[in-house]
Amino acid sequence: MESQMSNNGKMLKSKMPEGLDLEISHHPLTMKSVVNLIIALDRMKSISSSESLLSTEFRDENLLNIMLETVVEEKIVLECYSAPPPQDKYSRRSEISCSVTDSEKRSLVRVPNSMELQAVMLQGGSECRKVNLTMSTYLELQSNREAQTVTLAIRNTNFYLSCHKDGDEPTLHLEAVEDKEQLKSISSDSDMVRFLFYKHDSGVNLCTLVSVPYSDWYISTAVEDNKPVEMCLESAQRYTSFTIQPLKGNPSCEGEM
Repeated sequence: MESQMSNNGKMLKSKMPEGLDLEISHHPLTMKSVVNLIIALDRMKSISSSESLLSTEFRDENLLNIMLETVVEEKIVLECYSAPPPQDKYSRRSEISCSVTDSEKRSLVRVPNSMELQAVMLQGGSECRKVNLTMSTYLELQSNREAQTVTLAIRNTNFYLSCHKDGDEPTLHLEAVEDKEQLKSISSDSDMVRFLFYKHDSGVNLCTLVSVPYSDWYISTAVEDNKPVEMCLESAQRYTSFTIQPLKGNPSCEGEM
């Protein structure tokens, strides 16, 4: 097969095998196109030498098929997926020790040998029964709430307040957490959110504490003394406001353990 190109690059003629002729009336736009064309012509030459082409039977469709088979390159596109973003929504930021009383000035006391807290009006000399709390604050990503996300634990222990369903309604529990690192970062879709509460400030040191997974349920105390601290709806006849103040110094005693 012979190929010839004019000096001005406008005409390329090739002498094809008998019964086949190809003429390109413009210069290829890129060097890659020239290389592909030369490869195509060379392959067509080898094909024509091994097959008998009859001019009466060889049509434009045959030429197109040969060109496509020899020039068109197959490209495999691999889709790359980045790893999904971390699902942790709540990240622990800081913690403080604090005292807590309800709106009736009653302190929280842990019932001996149980996992129950009660609201009690303490008399002089019984301050050592009072439970102080360690409150950890959390950073919530993409939060639009006017509230602080917190966990609440009995100070100097691994007992944390939690809210989850134990029946038909959410209830308040005191749970032992063996590994506190589990609470360092909490995914919004994990069952560890039961330890999280929204702290809504309503005045100086005055706030309400609402369950994160059950946002209509509040930590509350009963009208009567010496009754358990429980979860309730806002409409219930219970006290839902608490005074939480940072501790000054180191108290000499803690609540009953």
